Amino acid sequence: MTSVQDISRADLISGFLARAGWQDAAFLWLPGDASFRRYARLTRGSETAMLMDAPPPVEDVRPFIAVAEHLLRLGQRAPRILARDEQAGLLLLEDFGDTTFTRALAAGTPEQPLYRDALDLLIGLHRHADAASIPLPAYDDALFLREAHLLTDWYLPAVAPGADIETARAGLTGALTPLLAQARQVPQTLVLRDYHVDNLMLLPGTQPGGGPQGLGLLDFQDAVIGPVTYDLVSLLEDARRDVAPALAAAMLARYAAAFPEIYPAALDLSCRIMGAQRSMKIVGIFTRLSRRDGKHRYLTHIPRLWRLIARDLDHPALAPLAAWLDAAIPPDIRTTPETPA
Repeated sequence: MTSVQDISRADLISGFLARAGWQDAAFLWLPGDASFRRYARLTRGSETAMLMDAPPPVEDVRPFIAVAEHLLRLGQRAPRILARDEQAGLLLLEDFGDTTFTRALAAGTPEQPLYRDALDLLIGLHRHADAASIPLPAYDDALFLREAHLLTDWYLPAVAPGADIETARAGLTGALTPLLAQARQVPQTLVLRDYHVDNLMLLPGTQPGGGPQGLGLLDFQDAVIGPVTYDLVSLLEDARRDVAPALAAAMLARYAAAFPEIYPAALDLSCRIMGAQRSMKIVGIFTRLSRRDGKHRYLTHIPRLWRLIARDLDHPALAPLAAWLDAAIPPDIRTTPETPA
């Protein structure tokens, strides 16, 4: 049975498309992901466009608009906004096609040229003098810790019912906070936060290895100002696919060569800290998606995330964080949470 809310949302979308001149377009909803946003492809003759449906109050299109327009000013390929209704949470966007890096890799496209283009896009963005000239939140300790606490708040009770969550949270805060200061011993810039193969598009008419100008950017509405290393580890320590260590090392070396002013040891340490924080956060997020939202497919990635965490913690400076983890979440319980009944 269709609810009143569904009818109201459908009416809002119909009115929005009519005002934009796309009321007669063919309409196809695309498979959903982890957020409350959903997308549809519209086809009108030889033209296509993408509808973003981001229903308030759980979603807000204004950050997406601000960052998209900023990226376009910087010369990056964010989707152009063709029509908007901010109050209703509806946008009509340029269609970048279907070729995400994920699909290109699954179709047999070699990794090296794709990752090199993605890495070179980051280099160009981080070199741009105006990259951080947008009023965005700082990736400060409070935000980093709030994200890291997803591990203690969602994953820990899922694998260790009865665990002392408040003590675990306090211990994580104490171990991670000093490391965050060390992670910032690199330049600060625009951080897109979900810079990985699912959100990178190979634009129509371009070839892998053709340069970063052939790449489109998606899913950047949560952007902040923070360490240059965060998006670097988002790409090279992917939560959803294995990146060969040799490829990751080559890309990191390419980035380091582009910024000789960054002390190599500082770059490496910042990557380790950002990588560990990010992977711990995502373990918590994937557990929450299962427990709260009934989206269980993300649990399959948790073993990979624990491998990434172990690799990042194998650095002397991260010993306090490794010690906290061994005490709070010992290796024998770092399992994939059971799917709730």
